[in-house]
Amino acid sequence: MRDARFKIANREALIGVVLVIINFAIWFGFAYGLGSGDPTEYTMILGFPAWFFYSCIAGTIFMIILIWVAIKVFFKDVPFTDEEEDI
Repeated sequence: MRDARFKIANREALIGVVLVIINFAIWFGFAYGLGSGDPTEYTMILGFPAWFFYSCIAGTIFMIILIWVAIKVFFKDVPFTDEEEDI
């Protein structure tokens, strides 16, 4: 019989992979979507080009919040010891 801890660990690993893909999509979309134009026409936000601000600063803040929510909602506290083991 397969240990339930492995099922939980696999699900949480998949959630981690999805979070990485979301992070890359946000970074790539803003960096190359807004940053592919002429540098003299860039919009500046707080002294940074908009592509940098949204991809690196706002994207990082968004991902920190998203990861915190994912941990609180989807992740479970799993014991490291085997359930059948008596200590």
